[in-house]
Amino acid sequence: MSKTHKPATIAAHAAGAVDPQSGGVVPALQPSTTFMRDADYVPLRADNIYSRADSDNLRQAEEVLRQLEGAAETLLFPSGMAAIAAVFRTVPNGGRVIVQSGIYWGTTAWVRDFCTRREITLVEVDADDLIATCTTTPADLVFVETPSNPWLKTVDIQAVADANAATLVVDATAATPILTRALDHGADIVMHSATKAINGHSDVLAGVLSTRHNDATIWQIVRDDRKMAGAILGPFEAWLLTRAMRTLPLRVERMSQNAQVLAEHLLGHDKVADVFYPGLPHHPCHDVAKRQMQGGYGSLLSVLVKGGAQEALAVVGRLQLFLRATSLGGVESLVEHRHTIEPHTGIPENLIRVSVGIEDSGDLIADWDQALG
Repeated sequence: MSKTHKPATIAAHAAGAVDPQSGGVVPALQPSTTFMRDADYVPLRADNIYSRADSDNLRQAEEVLRQLEGAAETLLFPSGMAAIAAVFRTVPNGGRVIVQSGIYWGTTAWVRDFCTRREITLVEVDADDLIATCTTTPADLVFVETPSNPWLKTVDIQAVADANAATLVVDATAATPILTRALDHGADIVMHSATKAINGHSDVLAGVLSTRHNDATIWQIVRDDRKMAGAILGPFEAWLLTRAMRTLPLRVERMSQNAQVLAEHLLGHDKVADVFYPGLPHHPCHDVAKRQMQGGYGSLLSVLVKGGAQEALAVVGRLQLFLRATSLGGVESLVEHRHTIEPHTGIPENLIRVSVGIEDSGDLIADWDQALG
């Protein structure tokens, strides 16, 4: 694909992935774990030796993401947490990391445990204080999530990059590369839980890292570690991911439109105390999001209903189109009472996290109206 092609073209053509053997416009699925050598024991394909290291399907999916991110190189992992673990394992024992607080709890919990075991100094700081902390605190790695889950705080990536010489890793899962190309804003590495909107159909578990500098030492460590540890995505999952990404720009556009309309409607509802969504002008991070996100503000929002846990659970229980399940970014709308899932994090009892899908926006609004009523 040409460097001038837009994301919609890159995605629709799967970055040029076809099946040259059959002439099919869809890439073939090759599930083999090992590959043949000739009589002199030379691999028939130098790039295909053993699937723990690589496969055609894996490379095809990685190339789509690489082009969408504008990256030098992209690596897929079997989950978002596997991708996060890979990049944190590059931090030396006794090092220091700065991590944004109030992000996905799974990340926070794993990082805390990892840093304790490796005697790494962990500095957790709210998004509002990130730049000040980065300016005065040397570190080996800085990790941020924007927009954050479930607070929807949007971090100025370039400002953080300018404030610290450390490797900057950005979790942009909620934005996707369609709305924010984090590498263009100063990130060194961008991470996504590809399980979410990148796949978008709630049937693939995957994670991804993309880099601006594929010759950087930290990236070489990540690449080697993935191969030796076997933290690789299987060919079938990679094939499904490639297929799903053909509609990624369309899905993100529709989900963002739906989320914007729903957020605006709920903000004016007399039984809603507040709505966290970067697309709302009253949101504290709206100006940053407006500069950094192109084409929408994503599918994730959080709603504070008036009352406490009882009122929030009643609303969640009455919703009919919004499925009660944990995830985000799928074509189907999901809803989650966060305090039930993680009460130890200080999440408000009246907060409902919402992942908006591609359904008709009028139907989604009507569902919330009857649930609130």
